[in-house]
Amino acid sequence: MPDDPQHPTPPIALFPTAPATPVRIVVADDNPVVRAGLTALLSGRPDITVVAEAADGRDAYEAARRHRPDVVLLDVRMPGVDGIAALPYLVPIAPVLMLTYSGEPETVQEALRRGADGYLVHGEFTADQLAAAVRDTARGRTHLTPTAAGALLTHLRDANAHTDPHVPLPAKPIPLKGLSQLQSSVAQSSSDRSRFQLSAREAEIMDLIASGMTNQQIAAACFISEKTVKNHINRIFAKLHSTSRSEAAAKWLGTAPSSGRGVG
Repeated sequence: MPDDPQHPTPPIALFPTAPATPVRIVVADDNPVVRAGLTALLSGRPDITVVAEAADGRDAYEAARRHRPDVVLLDVRMPGVDGIAALPYLVPIAPVLMLTYSGEPETVQEALRRGADGYLVHGEFTADQLAAAVRDTARGRTHLTPTAAGALLTHLRDANAHTDPHVPLPAKPIPLKGLSQLQSSVAQSSSDRSRFQLSAREAEIMDLIASGMTNQQIAAACFISEKTVKNHINRIFAKLHSTSRSEAAAKWLGTAPSSGRGVG
């Protein structure tokens, strides 16, 4: 029937409406072109709003204190107060997601040690993944791109090398504090993969299992479904002749008595 001119049919929404409370962010980078690009990219999302820009760590702190954002996007190398120096002042105000070209392991580890909620290296993520990382950071979830994940895994393996290989792992893996999502394409070395006959993806997932992540977290980190994660884990357990996550992790990390790794 035709519309009643006094009671017209409401128009059909072609696009979803923006949420009532979009994620509010501060973008801190000393390069004005990068700042403008990030602002344009993220402001184009209906659920993200850039409330301020900053050219160094001091400006970022002042903007965060003034606007109380949900997330601060922070570069590492900036004149004056750099991102690493600003972190202890920013993290009490808002979650901080490092967004930088600096992928040195020491820099990544120091940023995480000082309270960064995630670390993204330019060139290792898409626009959609950046937006997803911003949303997840506001929800308390951590994002690391492959270079940053590699630095963290190297640190974990170095720490493991100083532990007693004869001490068994706990029955339940100990999760990393504050690490709920790890986007990583870093895998075990080729020789280790060959020894266990794991594919690159299976080795990547085994690394994440050993770090204490749940199936849900691994699925989010690898951009796959939980069902696919379970299928990978079943194949991993078969290849490692393991019946539990802790047993598989012990063999993978070399702490199992029969693993042959880590025993001097």
